[in-house]
Amino acid sequence: MKRPVWLVEDVKPQRDYTLLITFADGSRRLYDARPLLEKELYAILKNPAFFLRARAEYGTVVWSDDVDIAPEHLYECSRRVEKSA
Repeated sequence: MKRPVWLVEDVKPQRDYTLLITFADGSRRLYDARPLLEKELYAILKNPAFFLRARAEYGTVVWSDDVDIAPEHLYECSRRVEKSA
């Protein structure tokens, strides 16, 4: 069975509240998490030290057992970036 393209394989959180994500299809995409900071569920992400602890787990981006983002949303709401040499 083919893996969905939107499964997260790697994430590199950035200090500007963006996430550089590598998906199962090999694409690298940049997700801007700043709009989430206004939502109560994601208010903890305003803490830069906490935000920078983002990791790829279970096919998505997680920070803790309580804070994650749906991988489909990450894929659909991010923009493709060129692979660096």
